[in-house]
Amino acid sequence: MKTIRNAAGIKGISRSIVTLGNFDGIHIGHQRLLGRLAKRAKAQGCPSVVYTFEPHPLKVVAPHKSPLLIVDIADKEAIIGSLGADYLVFARFTQEFASTHPREFVEKVLVKGLRAKEVWVGAGFSFGRQRSGTVEYLKTLGKEFNFKVFAAGPYKKGGKVVSSSRVRELIKGGDVKGAASLLGRNYIMKGKVARGRAIGKAIGFPTANLKIMSELVPADGVYAAYALVNGKRRNAVVNVGTAPTFGKRERAVEAHILGFKNNIYNKKIALSFIKRLRDEKRFSSKEALARQIKKDIEKAERLF
Repeated sequence: MKTIRNAAGIKGISRSIVTLGNFDGIHIGHQRLLGRLAKRAKAQGCPSVVYTFEPHPLKVVAPHKSPLLIVDIADKEAIIGSLGADYLVFARFTQEFASTHPREFVEKVLVKGLRAKEVWVGAGFSFGRQRSGTVEYLKTLGKEFNFKVFAAGPYKKGGKVVSSSRVRELIKGGDVKGAASLLGRNYIMKGKVARGRAIGKAIGFPTANLKIMSELVPADGVYAAYALVNGKRRNAVVNVGTAPTFGKRERAVEAHILGFKNNIYNKKIALSFIKRLRDEKRFSSKEALARQIKKDIEKAERLF
């Protein structure tokens, strides 16, 4: 897959099958759409193009409504690439871009830039100035400029629509296992290891304290997770919260990486959340907390 940033079109392309969208999270509904797009493009003998936006449009037009992102740019690119896309276009979203009339966008980007033969979107997709470009208007322009428009219906699992907002709510509520079932993979949060409170070390369970780089943090609690350190996956138990046993108030993310003793200060690591083990709670003593952590590790080890 070739990634193109802030360009209206792709040089040398004659025809293409295009999909437009934010694709925040790239959940199983998105994956289904992108997989179908790749197959359709192959059958039509032309490249598939995923056209998305950076940053998320709401960060520009309504920052107070902007959602916490589920994946960062690097992971978004990698996941889309794994689904068979030929091109990924990141369009720089600005106030000027937001004010573009839908017709101007279609003519400049879809017709002249990408030479779209087909355009695939979600059923609720809208674009252009004040989101005035509806799916129906896109179909009208498609007839004028000779491209077909396909609007995918909502994808459901267990009778409920799969959406990025639903994934976010599950993660914020601590149901990382439920979120994984909609993402098709574990939720991954990234951070840089920094000097922490040294609480874990004081009770025999040293932890990596993370300065979080991701926007979305699971609810307070204890989790089984994989820690991705220096390209290797290691088992871990992660605490998200304020360490109430020690009277702390500042929220922190601390990972006890099982059997790991290397110095990783200032290293970037990723946590792949498997399951929430329990609520964070206040214990009567350090010893009682240590006993519970042993039980947490035993429970987590049955999941790894």
